[in-house]
Amino acid sequence: MTSERGGPPAAPFLRLVRIGKTYPGVTALADVDLEVARGEVVGLIGENGAGKSTLMKVLGGVVAPDSGHIEIDGTVHRALTVPQSLAAGIAFVHQELNLFENLDVAANIFIGREPRWGGPLHLIDRQLLYRRTRPLLERLKVDFDARTPVATLSIAQRQMVEIAKALSLDARLIIMDEPTSSLTVAETERLLDVIAELQAQGVAVIYITHRLNEVKDCADRVVCLRDGVVAGALAHDEIAHAAMIRLMIGRDLKALYTPPGRQPATGLEVQGLRTVLFPDRAVDLEIRRGEILGLAGLIGSGRTELARALFGIDPPLAGAIRLDGEPITVRTPHHAIMRGIYLVPEDRKRSGVIVEFPVRCNVTLADLHDHSRAWLISGGRECATTERQKERLHIRTPSIESEVITLSGGNQQKVVLAKWLAMRPSVVIFDEPTRGIDVGAKSEIYAILRQLADAGVAILMISSDMEEVIGVSDRIAVMHEGRISGILENRDSFTETNVLELAVNSPARTAA
Repeated sequence: MTSERGGPPAAPFLRLVRIGKTYPGVTALADVDLEVARGEVVGLIGENGAGKSTLMKVLGGVVAPDSGHIEIDGTVHRALTVPQSLAAGIAFVHQELNLFENLDVAANIFIGREPRWGGPLHLIDRQLLYRRTRPLLERLKVDFDARTPVATLSIAQRQMVEIAKALSLDARLIIMDEPTSSLTVAETERLLDVIAELQAQGVAVIYITHRLNEVKDCADRVVCLRDGVVAGALAHDEIAHAAMIRLMIGRDLKALYTPPGRQPATGLEVQGLRTVLFPDRAVDLEIRRGEILGLAGLIGSGRTELARALFGIDPPLAGAIRLDGEPITVRTPHHAIMRGIYLVPEDRKRSGVIVEFPVRCNVTLADLHDHSRAWLISGGRECATTERQKERLHIRTPSIESEVITLSGGNQQKVVLAKWLAMRPSVVIFDEPTRGIDVGAKSEIYAILRQLADAGVAILMISSDMEEVIGVSDRIAVMHEGRISGILENRDSFTETNVLELAVNSPARTAA
């Protein structure tokens, strides 16, 4: 335990001692011990369902433990309330964004803590509110201001608002849950710089992520949870990618890339397609059956807009689409689904699942016709389909009747996949397919992508994870400002340098 890397040991101000928590049919935590010292960065890793979120809810006062206790500055608490947690200086940056879209950035950062004028009306002092917000945004070097409506921000920008909100609390401990899941490389580097600055100021950080290279970059030590218990810990000089994976899943992972099992064939062809974001830029692209085509590019390059156009959410302004050589029209998602073109969206919570519905209803929602008799939904058929997908994707849920909102982020993503894989896909577009998913589940998802491709499905995988794009794809297409800036056809050319040069439209790379 160190206050900063290589520094002298520091006494912990926070201890979680033998914390236990059980839900019906599930032991979420069992005798978990965790200590945090002033100015220490603790990497907390583990597969989805390992208990990380439950442990943090205990620390945040959202959930009361069934056993154990919490010590803060030597004071013992059987459980914390949310106000007690905040008063102790504990702040959260959640993976699932919790922002009010109808308010501006400043209002979201200081929600419930707004400076107010004196007098009987007790009105909000907006000028002071904006003055307090600006230094926080300048610290993160974001490209929006305090008055910007949150509804106009991208997912990556909203994530930075969440981080600014935590910084505004002047916290002693900031818990970051997948904080870089939607950030660009530059934004991620800036966040790691901010963490280093916080550490130098004596602020501790619990850093929860599935991007293990980030843990290696910023953590003083690593604690791993597996099935609700502490599987082990690593000191700073022991932190390595392979060591963390072994702690998480108890084994070494195979290499990411699996060669295709069949020759690619004509699949989905896009010619001259123009999207609403880049109406003056045309996209030409071929997604072949039997291959995984990775689509890289910086955030804002038009990747998600291309996916939305191919799925009929935003009808293309111009261009032609062919499936198996036959011209098709995709003006609505219904048109796409009828043709076997499916989309796994970037934001699963808003667009992929209905979180208040049970797993069973979500898995069969897009294919109710095949689960009906005489216009009545057959519960038996729904259950049979959902149980098959649950086993196939290893969805961790006590029951297929459990609401999706009760599942971890990774298992919610698996429900989205289950919905489409239960049907008859011709083309599947994966937009950030492993966002917020642990390395073990990622390996399973990659295997599913390869199985689909080998079964003759055309796969388009949009990803901001460079390791994922390079390690999984058969070909890589790169977008820059609404057009395909280049395609890497040979795996020997799959390097971060080549992809990034195309992503920024490097003149040398373009000429080559």
